[in-house]
Amino acid sequence: MTRSVVWTVLFGVIAGILQSVVRERIPFLKIVPDLALCVIVFSAYVNGTMPGQIGGFFSGLLLDFLSFAPLGLNCLTRTIIGALAGLFKGALFLDIIFMPAILCALATIIKALIVLLLHLLIGPAIPLVYLHTPSVFLIELGLNAVCAPLIFLLLRNFKPIMVGRGK
Repeated sequence: MTRSVVWTVLFGVIAGILQSVVRERIPFLKIVPDLALCVIVFSAYVNGTMPGQIGGFFSGLLLDFLSFAPLGLNCLTRTIIGALAGLFKGALFLDIIFMPAILCALATIIKALIVLLLHLLIGPAIPLVYLHTPSVFLIELGLNAVCAPLIFLLLRNFKPIMVGRGK
């Protein structure tokens, strides 16, 4: 389990850095897919709930330091998403296109709902990035759904090192 968590965090941080670089270097792309979220969903789906939670927690913590989000926001959202995505381990057949898109689209919706709930509970300390303009949320939802099959296909090549022992 430790090996799968370490690789999940590593790939999640690489994906987070990649999406940050794309956002900064290409000025007309203000909305980019959440590649790190797709990595967490893949890892949780193949490894289960506990590695999904732990991988989501640590990659979210590192992403909190890379972003302007309040400390702990990415950590919390990715821990919850890792736990929920891990529930689907062995329950669904993972085809090459539709299931990755559906799982990552659901994860994007859950992430937005968590941010909304935290904003309602805590107030303006949690920014409502998604709900100021619903088009931003819908574009990110679409980008995540389109990129998910590609990320899952890429990560399948690393499945021997990302899956814990005895799997």
